[in-house]
Amino acid sequence: MITTTDIFTISSQKQFEKIALKVFRYQYENNKVYQDFCNFLKTDPHKVKSIQQIPFLPIQFFKSHEVLSNTDEIQETFTSSGTTGMITSKHLVTDVSLYEESYRKGFSEFYGNIEDYVVLALLPSYLEREGSSLIYMVKDLIELSNHPESGFYLNNHDELITKLIALDKAGQNVILIGVTFALLDLIEQHQFQLQHTIIMETGGMKGKRKEMIREELHDQLCEGFGVAAIHSEYGMTELLSQAYSLGNGVFECPAWMQILVRDTEDALTYIPDGKTGGINVIDLANINSCSFIATQDLGKKNPNNSFEVLGRFDNSDIRGCNLMVI
Repeated sequence: MITTTDIFTISSQKQFEKIALKVFRYQYENNKVYQDFCNFLKTDPHKVKSIQQIPFLPIQFFKSHEVLSNTDEIQETFTSSGTTGMITSKHLVTDVSLYEESYRKGFSEFYGNIEDYVVLALLPSYLEREGSSLIYMVKDLIELSNHPESGFYLNNHDELITKLIALDKAGQNVILIGVTFALLDLIEQHQFQLQHTIIMETGGMKGKRKEMIREELHDQLCEGFGVAAIHSEYGMTELLSQAYSLGNGVFECPAWMQILVRDTEDALTYIPDGKTGGINVIDLANINSCSFIATQDLGKKNPNNSFEVLGRFDNSDIRGCNLMVI
C-alpha cells in the first residue's frame, strides 16, 4: 500500500520511479476508467517496468467520466472554467487533505514559510464561479499567512493599488497572485516600482483580452509593476500539484510531480529534451484519481527536468491555466 508519506518524502529519481510504478498498478486495479483505457491500448500491467511505459489518460476523460481510484465519499468537486454551454472537467476529490498537503509543501519548497508573506489575490474570473481548485488553494494560503492584510480583491483596484504601495514601502514581503487579464488591467491604472513584491500570474485572458506570447506579456508586467521577473503557477483542475516558475517561463516541479513530453504525431512516443511536444504530467498526489495525465498543452523539457509551456494543441478549448498561445 502506498502512503502519503511515501509520496511526499521522495528524494531521488529512483524513488520517484519506484513509487510511480506502484501507483500505476494501484490505479490500474482500482480505477475502472483508467483500466479500460489501458486495456484498449493492450497494456499488460505486469510488463510495465518504467514510467515511459505507463499509459497517460487523455485529460478530456475528466469531462466525460468519473475518474476515481477508490469508493470513498467525495469531499470536494473541482471544476474547470469554461464559457456557457462548454463541457467542463470535473475532478472528484475523495481526500482533500492530499491536495492541501501537496500545495502547502509545494509552496514551501519554492517560497519558504508562508507566514513571511502577505498574500494578495486578484482572481476575479475564478472568484465569480463555484468549484475552482485555485481559489481553494489561495484561500488556504491567505489564511496560513496569518496576516491581517492578506485577502482577495475583485474589482476594487484602487484599494489594491493603495495597499500594494503601502506594504512595499514598509518593506513587507508580498505575493500578488493574479489572473493575467486582471494584472494587465491593474498596471493600466497605475505604474508601480515594487521592491518587496512577487507578481505571480496564473495565466488566462478568459476571453477578456487577446492572447499574447509569454515574452511580450512578461515584459509588459515587469515594466508595469517595476519588477525584474514575473513568477507563474502551472496547475489545473485535474491535478493536485502545481509547478512554479520563478521567472523566464521556466517551470520546476515539486519532488512528487514530473513531466514527460510526447510526440505530437505519436502519443505513445517520447521526444528528446529541447524539442516541442505534448505535456504529460505525473502527479503522485493524485493517487485517488489518476496520476498519469496527457494534457492538451504544448511544451518542452530541459535536461535538468525543468520545462516550458509553449501553447496548446489546435482545436482544444482554452482552459486558462497558464496557457500562452503562440
